[in-house]
Amino acid sequence: MRGVTAFLLAAIGALSAPSIAAANEACTGRPDALGTFRVLNVDAATTPRVGRKHFPDTLPLADKELVLTFDDGPWPTTTPRVLDVLKAECVRATFFLLGRNTDAHPGLARRARAEGHSIGHHTYSHPLLSHLPLAKAEAEINRGISRDEFALTGVARSTPSTPFFRFPGFASSQPLLDRLQERGIVVFGADVWASDWEPMSPDVQLQKLMQRIERVGRGIVLLHDTKAQTAAMVPRLLRELKARGYRIVHVVAAHGAVTN
Repeated sequence: MRGVTAFLLAAIGALSAPSIAAANEACTGRPDALGTFRVLNVDAATTPRVGRKHFPDTLPLADKELVLTFDDGPWPTTTPRVLDVLKAECVRATFFLLGRNTDAHPGLARRARAEGHSIGHHTYSHPLLSHLPLAKAEAEINRGISRDEFALTGVARSTPSTPFFRFPGFASSQPLLDRLQERGIVVFGADVWASDWEPMSPDVQLQKLMQRIERVGRGIVLLHDTKAQTAAMVPRLLRELKARGYRIVHVVAAHGAVTN
């Protein structure tokens, strides 16, 4: 089994070779930067649900490959700081936006996309969707997507340009998971997080997160760009990842979502 896994990961790496060049192109002349190692196309047909804290499997990542994700933004006092350090380190991440925050700060959503980050969706107002009737839950998902799309494209639509979604509080239900898969939308869980919804210093948060990353070895990292402690920690996190030999993988959509 170990040999099969190694073969599959090697094949993934070979198929991604052009994407590695594309990811690193923006970092020319910055050998000290963490950079983005490669780009991974993600499709709901093959990976409808990812993140081992919530689902049986995660993205096809090699050892020491990480996908950085940020939830709940954009937020005016913290998201720019996170975007600044990602740009300085040539790192591309995925931002799961809240529609109400995108409504309030559309320029930040557009900046994230313009700087090469992937845009996912996180509902409009962050309710626990498993507590809502199915129709209301899906309406909340669609409202969030619509407001994000309006900020990004000028067109309010419930079919996302990038079909990535994360449940608030990871409160999913099987009918909603099935519906999102039918629509071609990939549901992201996580493999590791820093518990940054809890108050703590940036130093404690970094220590906690690095211990957890070392334990899992690879996967999807969940952070919140709305948290001041996280914005303060991210520069040190990226330098620590570089020092320990971790590589950043940028996830992008292989195909568009299905029109309703």
